[in-house]
Amino acid sequence: MSNKGKKGILLVQLGTPDSPTTPDVRRYLTEFLMDSRVIDIPYVQRTLLVKGIIALTRAPKSAKVYKSIWDKETGSPLMHYSILQRDLLQKALGDEYHVELAMRYQNPSIESALKNMEGLLLESIRVIPLFPQYASATSGSVIDRVMELIRKWNYLPEISFVSNFCTNDLMVETYADHARRHDLESFDHFVFSYHGLPVRQLGKVDPTGQLKCPESGCESCKATVNSYCYLSQCYATTRAIATKLGLRKEQYSQCFQSRLGKEPWIQPYTSDLLQDLAAKGCKKLLIFSPAFVADCIETIDEIGVEYANEFKQLGGEEVCLVESLNDDPKWIESLKQMALNAKN
Repeated sequence: MSNKGKKGILLVQLGTPDSPTTPDVRRYLTEFLMDSRVIDIPYVQRTLLVKGIIALTRAPKSAKVYKSIWDKETGSPLMHYSILQRDLLQKALGDEYHVELAMRYQNPSIESALKNMEGLLLESIRVIPLFPQYASATSGSVIDRVMELIRKWNYLPEISFVSNFCTNDLMVETYADHARRHDLESFDHFVFSYHGLPVRQLGKVDPTGQLKCPESGCESCKATVNSYCYLSQCYATTRAIATKLGLRKEQYSQCFQSRLGKEPWIQPYTSDLLQDLAAKGCKKLLIFSPAFVADCIETIDEIGVEYANEFKQLGGEEVCLVESLNDDPKWIESLKQMALNAKN
């Protein structure tokens, strides 16, 4: 029997609507926000909040934004780059491997991707959630869903997961390379903006329930990498990229975007940091978004348009966005190393 295609690799991204229409965006938001790892409140309350308020009110607004970034030929930028990553990784690994792409929410679903893999009688499956920093709401949700589905199989191949890759050397080098495409000397400050999380979710990684996390992190999480603390891993990614670029501590700041609701989220918020930097006389900013491995609505619109306009209204002149990892060859080599379970 041929050994070709006996090892499976499952890449999993967050997700994107099937189209930039209000019904499809509402469907995507509903599935996403109804995940108990994303909004971790009781089911009835979550249903009333998501289906009764958020999905109804946000879908039309979000659909307009999706339309502004949707390409007529390639569609969703996140889907476009995710497909490229899958295809380039398949080429890099060769015929011995079978690479599938799934979205945690919407299509192609994790269920459909695993169904494709089940019939191949694979000897192993390595799951790579495409989130550099671990969070229960992202990587944890992916791992949870894969385990829920695959435990129903009649045969169980060897399963392994990549929990995080927040300081992966090639990933860090790729971000640094993309930053160097800009004239670094021309910027007044460098900003590392990560997707936010509610503060209370940080402490939930402690099974004893004793950990109380401050909004901006404890001193230990700012200095060392905790394998299950999202905030500590964000700091680690920032340090790694800044070190690679030779930035001094006073030259850069870290912040968090995309908060939802009124409860405290990780701080400082990106909007507040922009206000502080403008007040200090900064005119030109270079912003990294290292929580994402592909450009998407959070990078292209939220940073490239929303925050750029906000900074100008505060008296700033320009916000430049560092391109995400996308289809960069170094990033594909990084994925290959993770797929092979090689040290990085």
